Amino acid sequence: MFIYNEFCLLSSPDFGGASDEVPELSDSEDEEQWMEEEDEPESKECVLCLFCDRSLHSVSETFRHCEADHGVSVADLVKKHRLDDYGYIKMINYIRTTRCSVPCVTSCSGSVLPWSGDEYMKPALPDDALLQIDVEELGGAAVCDDVSVWVQRAQQAEENLSRAMEDLHQLKTFAQGLVLNSDVTQKCVGSVSELREDEDEAYFSSYGHYSIHEEMLKDKVRTESYRDFMYGNPDLFKDKVVLDVGCGTGILSMFAARSGAKKVIGVDQSEIIYHAMDIVRANHLEDTITLIKGRIEEVELPVEKVDIIISEWMGYFLLFESMLDSVIFARGRYLAEGGSVYPDRCSISLAAVSDAEKHRDHIAFWDDVYGFKMACMKKAVIPETVVEVLKPETVISEPSVIQTLDCNVVTLPELEFTADFTLKITANTYCTALVGYFDVFFEQDCTNKVMFSTSPHCTKTHWKQTVFFLEKPIPVQSGDELPGRIRVCKNRKDPRALIVTLNLADLKQTYCVQ
Repeated sequence: MFIYNEFCLLSSPDFGGASDEVPELSDSEDEEQWMEEEDEPESKECVLCLFCDRSLHSVSETFRHCEADHGVSVADLVKKHRLDDYGYIKMINYIRTTRCSVPCVTSCSGSVLPWSGDEYMKPALPDDALLQIDVEELGGAAVCDDVSVWVQRAQQAEENLSRAMEDLHQLKTFAQGLVLNSDVTQKCVGSVSELREDEDEAYFSSYGHYSIHEEMLKDKVRTESYRDFMYGNPDLFKDKVVLDVGCGTGILSMFAARSGAKKVIGVDQSEIIYHAMDIVRANHLEDTITLIKGRIEEVELPVEKVDIIISEWMGYFLLFESMLDSVIFARGRYLAEGGSVYPDRCSISLAAVSDAEKHRDHIAFWDDVYGFKMACMKKAVIPETVVEVLKPETVISEPSVIQTLDCNVVTLPELEFTADFTLKITANTYCTALVGYFDVFFEQDCTNKVMFSTSPHCTKTHWKQTVFFLEKPIPVQSGDELPGRIRVCKNRKDPRALIVTLNLADLKQTYCVQ
């Protein structure tokens, strides 16, 4: 029940304002006081029945009342549906939330139960004593008599743990972002199906801070690639109407204007666009460039169609932030027939990494922390990907391209994918992690083609690389072919983040890119 209690704490209205300090006992408060607190009788509890308004004095009395007066054995329901801790919690919250009848509960059957949704992880009552018990006390463990059921429950528990960790990371990131709101790694905020208005604003407000734009502008690989593409292909832009999605400071819009575009429209939701307006005027480009504040999905452009869409939408591991979704919308709504989106092609690659020192610092560190065992922390640390610049000598395989996107035709469903890959090992060592990076291409109809890479072997960029640490290093030999499978999908609770599941050899691990 530990994970559930953490979840409830973070979900409460007091989250972020409560103190983490634990009061110390005075010298006069001895061991007997602790024993008295632990031995407080259940009679002080007030437990509301699941099916009526009667309050009982204990959990056990409540269960007896449910069975005697309502004909429902909670223990039998747990056994019937083979509920684990999470299933039990959801069932209790479902009954309390919907106030469903006894026949409704007892008639439930099948693999998909009405309380399967994650929304029922939220407690219906504050400090509900029925949620504080171990489901095994109800005989939940006794129903698992065969190995296959145990395996199924273990897999379900792993998935539940992963979802709970995603919730915790999401809440932590959002809370930190409200205070600091200046770190590039804190740019995603979301909800179960779509971004809520306040959280969406938190995302865009992070781009209103100058430090992010300074970092991006100083990234010469990024900025000069866009500049070289536009300045190197003036025939492509001459007398064209250009749309810049997520224009920021307006640098790409100004490149387009200087390349011969007759009209450039820049759209951005963040407050930085007001500075972009000043920048455009300072460079005497206001007659060519029009800037609009708002989401591309919501604003009305002063033209029906555009000839070219440019955007710097890439995030960590290419797809983090889901800004490509907005480019795809703009393409469908505003791009004229025969028009083009730039960059027009991007690819994501994986490679094997061997860095024993980094693995010790990040993973093995928890085995002995100042003489204390903290290995349980690995389960929380490993799913968090690390964004950093790798030393090229730590890469121990040839890269494998896992996905290529044609920005002129790619659809939203294709941004979630599963791919098999094989990594050809180039050294006798241990594989301690996989690294993900992306390449970007400006090619379609270009006289002078431009590309750049975020590979560890290339000049570093502000995207760095995305590292997926393995819990246990895998011994490899030069010439080995390490098979794997990767699944990439959006985090349903945070659509700007990614959930990445890696199968490598006999290992399986789920990560959150955020």
